[in-house]
Amino acid sequence: MRARFGEVIGRQLDLFEREHAGLIAECDAAERAYDAADRTEAEERYAEYLDLVESGTELLAGLRDNFASTMDEEAAAEEYEAEFNLAVLTRLPRFALEIGEI
Repeated sequence: MRARFGEVIGRQLDLFEREHAGLIAECDAAERAYDAADRTEAEERYAEYLDLVESGTELLAGLRDNFASTMDEEAAAEEYEAEFNLAVLTRLPRFALEIGEI
């Protein structure tokens, strides 16, 4: 079964990846820094990584919520939100952990 909002969500995620390529690259670098950190630095490096991930998650949730707020039917908005969250999990998994809670 094809997702009802798959096309629009795909375009939204394309836009997010283009507009926030720097943030995504920073997340990659922060994750590598954490992986390479020694025991004394690991906690600080992980906190930096989590801050970046939280920023990306908030941006995605804002994108999702802005679009959902334009829908007339609450049921459609809920369906869209669920599809969006699943698409983020599939395509940008680092940002998916808490997106359903925002």
